[in-house]
Amino acid sequence: MYRDCSTTVIIPCYNEEEGILRVLQKVPSFVDEIIVVDGGSTDHTERIARVAGADVIVEYQRGYGRAYKRGFERATGDIIVTCDGDATYPVEHISELLDYLIDTPLDFVSASRFPLRDKRSMSFRNFAGNVIIAVLLMLLFHEKITDALSGMWAFRRECLAGINLVSDNWDFSAEIKIEAIRNPGIRFGEYPIIYRERLGDTKVFPWRTGVANMGFLFYKRLVTLGPGRFVDMHRQGGKVGRGTGPQKPS
Repeated sequence: MYRDCSTTVIIPCYNEEEGILRVLQKVPSFVDEIIVVDGGSTDHTERIARVAGADVIVEYQRGYGRAYKRGFERATGDIIVTCDGDATYPVEHISELLDYLIDTPLDFVSASRFPLRDKRSMSFRNFAGNVIIAVLLMLLFHEKITDALSGMWAFRRECLAGINLVSDNWDFSAEIKIEAIRNPGIRFGEYPIIYRERLGDTKVFPWRTGVANMGFLFYKRLVTLGPGRFVDMHRQGGKVGRGTGPQKPS
């Protein structure tokens, strides 16, 4: 329990035996529930997570978005926090995201990796891909997000009732932010974090994933939302907050 709110941390994993224990060891003691959604790993990820005390869901239908949907179904916390199992996100600083969420106040906070504090944490290819996605999202949805593909978020669980998530893949990260921003009942903001080099091998093929992400943004804008469902947050009075609070060094 943190400031009278119960908290669930959801971590999607696939073959992350090198990073998952490090992540779980850094989860703050106030977190009420830790859910690891394992995509049928062929290494020791599932066993390590269980021994460390996490509630493990094995989802053999792989997909980043699919894993989160399973985790959301199980989550019971008032606030849901997400991160990856490769130790890139500062899970030990969850309290900063929660404080920003509660004090601003907001309903959905996305942790922004930019500007990068450690240049070694992201290749130039991945950095360029993130910039392209951010620009495309701004052109299609009229909203500026500094980090559309961040995998760390903190949001009130009731937000799930007001968003329509169709992606089961890597596109899910951008989609959940788009849905949060376009809903006038959800107050959205970003908060800067430290991003680290990953532990273990990447499971992402950057160019293939990047092209798929761009294609999904067009699909989301033109097909899923359509002209009748598009919400311009500036016209509706919505607000995108930008956190500038201090980030503890690691």
